[in-house]
Amino acid sequence: MPTLWFYNRWCYNKSMPRPSITKIEDNVVQVDHYKMDRYYFYYQKQDDELFTENESNLEEIYHDRENVSDFTKDAFHKAIIEKKNLDKLRDKKSGTKFSPVYSFRIPPGGKRTIYLRLADQYHKEPFEKGFEYIFNIRKNEADEFYNKIISPKLSEDLRRIQRQAYAGLLWSKQYYHYDIERWISTSDGIAPISEERKKGRNHDWLHLKNQNIVMMPDKWEYPWYAAWDLAFQCIAVAKVDSDLAKNQLILIMREWYMKPDGQLPAYEWSFGDVNPPLQAWSALEVYNIEKRNKGVGDIDFLKRVFQKLIINFTWWINRKDPNGNNIFEGGFLGLDNIGVFNRNHTPAGNFELEQADGTSWMGMYALNMMDIALEIALSDRSFEDMGTKFFEHFVLISEALNEMGMWNAEDKFYYDTLAEKGGNTIHLRIQSIVGLTTMFAVSIISRNALKKLKDFNKRTLWFENYRKKNGRFWPNEERAESEQVLLSLVPKERLISLLERVLNEDEFLSTGGVRALSKYHEKNPYTLNLGTDVYQINYDPGDSISDFFGGNSNWRGPVWIPINYLLIKSIQKYGQFYGDSLKVEYPTGSGNYLTLSEVADELALRVISLFTLDGEDKRKSTGKTYSEFYQRPENKDLILFYEYFHGDNGRGLGACHQTGWTALVAELIDQVKDKITTTSESTHS
Repeated sequence: MPTLWFYNRWCYNKSMPRPSITKIEDNVVQVDHYKMDRYYFYYQKQDDELFTENESNLEEIYHDRENVSDFTKDAFHKAIIEKKNLDKLRDKKSGTKFSPVYSFRIPPGGKRTIYLRLADQYHKEPFEKGFEYIFNIRKNEADEFYNKIISPKLSEDLRRIQRQAYAGLLWSKQYYHYDIERWISTSDGIAPISEERKKGRNHDWLHLKNQNIVMMPDKWEYPWYAAWDLAFQCIAVAKVDSDLAKNQLILIMREWYMKPDGQLPAYEWSFGDVNPPLQAWSALEVYNIEKRNKGVGDIDFLKRVFQKLIINFTWWINRKDPNGNNIFEGGFLGLDNIGVFNRNHTPAGNFELEQADGTSWMGMYALNMMDIALEIALSDRSFEDMGTKFFEHFVLISEALNEMGMWNAEDKFYYDTLAEKGGNTIHLRIQSIVGLTTMFAVSIISRNALKKLKDFNKRTLWFENYRKKNGRFWPNEERAESEQVLLSLVPKERLISLLERVLNEDEFLSTGGVRALSKYHEKNPYTLNLGTDVYQINYDPGDSISDFFGGNSNWRGPVWIPINYLLIKSIQKYGQFYGDSLKVEYPTGSGNYLTLSEVADELALRVISLFTLDGEDKRKSTGKTYSEFYQRPENKDLILFYEYFHGDNGRGLGACHQTGWTALVAELIDQVKDKITTTSESTHS
């Protein structure tokens, strides 16, 4: 039942001209709407054709209300399945919903094809030229498009992974319409305006009037945008369509999305939740990908996002630093089950949660804003002062993270702290991604920038001398012989300690990347006793046993591609600065030492190995349960982009076509393509 219908807007405005779909001759209907040109829908010979209206079935919804007519939006189902009112629908020759009906009995291995055409002009012979010809043209165009984007050096399997990742991103664009003020204050003529709705979900986002094409994490399970998902999606799609990536980032910051106070909308079920502030980092990644591919960067794009992100950064400073000490909160921050308790709700009592990741995300945000300002300042000196401003923000945030008790010298790890007002401070000794986010805040200031931006150089040197002269903290800053300057939240010796854990296969390092929670907690669960309340966290490599955020919210052991991407990019930047002067053991305990750039490549190869065929034509992500199905010749090239992956064996979990952030694997393949030859598949483990 291929179906054509109109979005029901007339229920909000009875005076609005109603659109129509009308049969005008055999196998063709005419489509009329007062806001658009006339269209024609052509269909081949059918077994039946039915018309109805796109109206709600009040009897089904409310039971005590009657329908005005039998022509409701679910009438097709009742006609086909229950044989109810079938003749009425056949006799009706116009409506706002239409379907030709085809009845087939298809044997195993067989197929039937239906040809349909929607056109803006009348055709006497709509199928005369043949669909196969048109489809072959379009397929050839798609092949030509991807052949220009995907490196010919890659193996056929790696090219296939990239292409399906990119195609999934483009497919997952969707029209998204949500006007909160209208939803709360008007009725569709069916559901009345209610006090419950006026004070319900998102009621304080009345300015939000979304009506745009937006990239979705997954059209099926997650058919809505999410601020930090979108930040990752834009990076993955930038190579295919950098204009789309830039426009999506700008869109999320526009005045009909961003709250007047500067908060960005998190996601549909609670726009007021707090996601990690990744938009500045994403904008820089998109800018650099486009610059690498086209040879020139879009400075105007950076200016547009920078102006809006100043407002958002200020919101974070004013709203998420309650004590004004540069220690930031934010609740779960996208990491649903990562805590020993729900981080959106501090345990009962006089407690305050100080978050290592909230503070680290803000340190990263400050450096990203500094980097954007300096890049713009190289061609527009009016932005130079803003580079200095965000540099000083970073210094203060770094001081708070490193000097206010979040580093545990015994464990050599950063932890959230639970502070009892006027009392003790408890380290929540959970070795998780929370402590590793501290590695994400890293920047290299180039010799060219230091040489050209003399006021920035002068002001930062003065600030450094002033603080050191007065015995104040100074963050990790190192200068190379090339006169590059490295800035990071984590001092060098602490970085090495963190990497020892990250690269330990008994802790964070899995066959498919870095786990969200250390495997150490499999044998050593962490328990927190607060009075009569007892909280505990264990390592769960697959589906979580905790239901803090629902059954599929699991950050207690699996591998998440976006976090791995952030980690790999950060280690790459450290490696770019240190070069051969710093090597670490990979894996920990192996006696094999690599530079940080080499470590980043090895981690990328582990992530890529989740998707690639091994010597037995199996992919880790399909796991043992489905491996037989995906080894069949007709199925072996079907690649699923799961939400996350099992921390021990790499099996895909969660939503299975989330080509949003999981599509970042395509960018990782690009980064290590020189290490992967065309003659062999990557079977790295």
